[in-house]
Amino acid sequence: MTTTTADAPASPATLRKVVLASMIGTTIEWYDFFLYGAASALVFGKLFFPHADPTTGVMLSFATYALGFVARPLGGLVFGHLGDRIGRKQLLMMSLMLMGGSTVLIGILPTFNEVGLLAPLGLVLLRLVQGFAVGGEWGGAVLMVTEYGDAKRRGFWAGWPQAGVPAGNLLAAGVLAIMSAVQSNTDFLAWGWRVPFLLSAVLVGVGYWVRVSLAESPLFQKALEDAGAPPKAPVLDAIRERPGGLAIGAGLRVAENICFYVVTTFGLTYIVDHAHLSRTQALNAMLVGTAVEVVLIPIFAALSDKVGRRPIYFLGAAGIAVWGFAFFRLIDTGQTPLIILAIVGGLVCHALMYGPQAAFIAELFPTRMRYSGASLAYQATSIFAGSLAPIIALALLDRFKSWVPIAIYLAIAGAISAFSALRARETKGLSFAEIDALK
Repeated sequence: MTTTTADAPASPATLRKVVLASMIGTTIEWYDFFLYGAASALVFGKLFFPHADPTTGVMLSFATYALGFVARPLGGLVFGHLGDRIGRKQLLMMSLMLMGGSTVLIGILPTFNEVGLLAPLGLVLLRLVQGFAVGGEWGGAVLMVTEYGDAKRRGFWAGWPQAGVPAGNLLAAGVLAIMSAVQSNTDFLAWGWRVPFLLSAVLVGVGYWVRVSLAESPLFQKALEDAGAPPKAPVLDAIRERPGGLAIGAGLRVAENICFYVVTTFGLTYIVDHAHLSRTQALNAMLVGTAVEVVLIPIFAALSDKVGRRPIYFLGAAGIAVWGFAFFRLIDTGQTPLIILAIVGGLVCHALMYGPQAAFIAELFPTRMRYSGASLAYQATSIFAGSLAPIIALALLDRFKSWVPIAIYLAIAGAISAFSALRARETKGLSFAEIDALK
């Protein structure tokens, strides 16, 4: 199979349009996904599990949060299969609508005091839909950009949809911070928390309008023409032909995934409950850290085009293995500037990994199975990494009454991803035709 995209990339105007559509859609979908995470830390335990003690209530809230990650691999498999058979664009539209619809429904969901056990059950079901949708989003958004772009700057272009992830978190934390700042705790718990979820309807409308005019990936169309027929089982092809790529991709994700959710989700709980800062102060600190990461991700992605994916990724993984020990110590000071430093440091380590990650994982697989392989490698790790990270961190803190075991947990995750980065093949600058020919 041959491709010509690397030699004849899309025009600058077309590429900018694809990047914008991918980043806006990703920002909106992850706004929805992260909004749930922040609400899990701050609200859901009280509203949907009111009869549990505070620690158990938060734990149960985080458990429903984790279910979204369990559904993500299923979404990755289904969307990846269809994306390698019928194209990238249609699946991007579908994931956006599923995510937006489920988020709006969470915003109107009755609480435990209103409908009893039906409330947490509804929360679980809608969280599963969120996870399924976001499981298909990443692969489609990243591949549209990488397959339109040129080989020499693939890392840079693919970094923009990646920046949409913390941008979504920034938007979610910002809206929650505003609602929290202008309302009393009583009003925020009564109805204020619902407003950010309902706003998703407007954001999805914008995302749909931007994405609907995109053309299908030319590289996918060329691969389909060359093959004569769509692949029958691209997921099985990826498992059978590229097991090493799947293993490396999953390994790369371990530290990045655990790092992000310990810092941004568990971090909110730790700042409020253990550093005894207000909810508004915690959200504002998270806003600063996330804003820094939005800027850094494209920078580190571009740097990976110059020095390689492996060294940038290794630096981030090794960095979080060390930073975990500083992270909690800084938060324990109770001083806002040092708490901001803790979050910024953690998210700088994350950005070093997340910036080059999209191109790094996409380059592990040939075009005919790229959506399936990249989605499976990216999403499967979520089950035991990001989904469990806040729960494991909370359980370790509750059991040992110390943050040290959590820092060790981060160090182990960092070592796994650092090793995976060293084992990976360097692919910067290779055209997809060259990558398709690799064994």
